[in-house]
Amino acid sequence: MTTTLAPHAKPRIEWVDFAKGISIIMVVMLHVSLGVQKALADCTWFAYIVEWARPFRIPAFFLLSGLFLSRRLNWPWRDFIDRRVVHFAWFYIVWLTISFAFKGAAFAREYGVEGTLKLYALSFIDPFGTLWFIYLLAIFAVATKLLKDVPAWIVWPAAALLEALPIHTGWMVIDEFASRFVYFYTGVIAAQQVFRFAEMVKRFTLPALFASLLLFAVIDAGLVFNDMATLPGISLALGLAGSLAVAAAGVWLHRAATTLPGAGWLDAFRYLGQHTLTIYVSYFLFMASLRTVLVKLAPGLGPDVISVIVLVAAITGPLVLQALLKGTVLRYLFERPAWFSILPRRPRRHMQPAE
Repeated sequence: MTTTLAPHAKPRIEWVDFAKGISIIMVVMLHVSLGVQKALADCTWFAYIVEWARPFRIPAFFLLSGLFLSRRLNWPWRDFIDRRVVHFAWFYIVWLTISFAFKGAAFAREYGVEGTLKLYALSFIDPFGTLWFIYLLAIFAVATKLLKDVPAWIVWPAAALLEALPIHTGWMVIDEFASRFVYFYTGVIAAQQVFRFAEMVKRFTLPALFASLLLFAVIDAGLVFNDMATLPGISLALGLAGSLAVAAAGVWLHRAATTLPGAGWLDAFRYLGQHTLTIYVSYFLFMASLRTVLVKLAPGLGPDVISVIVLVAAITGPLVLQALLKGTVLRYLFERPAWFSILPRRPRRHMQPAE
């Protein structure tokens, strides 16, 4: 979702939007691939891309999310909680409720009405489905602010150790915090280094940059498909290197979109990156619905074609829905209303966009 910048705010760093656009496509592709494979009991070529991207797909998303937090760590706690916790809580509650409404009949058949209500209540403690990402974003932000006065040379190794340990409690908050916090924290403490890296990458020629990304892709594939990518140390290295590769790819796409003749269509990646939360919270509606229709009515298309169609719909559908709801009361699906805040009411306070 597009952020409305205040007069004093810095302009968007466009390569970050391109990188986030790449990231959201990889995330949606994962769930499209899993869903189609399960429905048709057949593998898709998406599965190979999904497996190849596994070491860095979510790490890149979290590292990019942490890049701009450092400037907010000194905010008063009330302002910080409102922007980094209450903000995400609105979208979590709204889309959790929609998810249960969408899947309510199936849940009721499996768990009964009482069991479904218990599962809904439990989802406020242990995040539900793909919404765990925005749930963890709030927790990561609070944890980072609590740790802001602890030297990074203490926190970062501890976070790296958590990533390497085989922590599987069954509680998603604990398990995902252990395995992902190091990437978010790295984005916070190494933001200036990441931006300098991007500036260095900008000096590469496009062919040289493309060749560098291809080299990483080959190394990553070798480790992934030889079952080495999950080994302690290697998983962290691939997660961090892959995150930088996604950043470099964002730089490459930005340059290509603005300098290469006929490459303006690549600007779509920037647009997706500006609307990642819109896509993330609602893509499941379009993905599940269209997948069900195609599997029932057109299974002959095959898993690959169905996967491509569903991926495009799952990414573009939320953007179309947001545009259709703009100006209506249902815009609150994608905008936090002013009243959902812990801050004092201010005159003429505007809606706060999702990101």
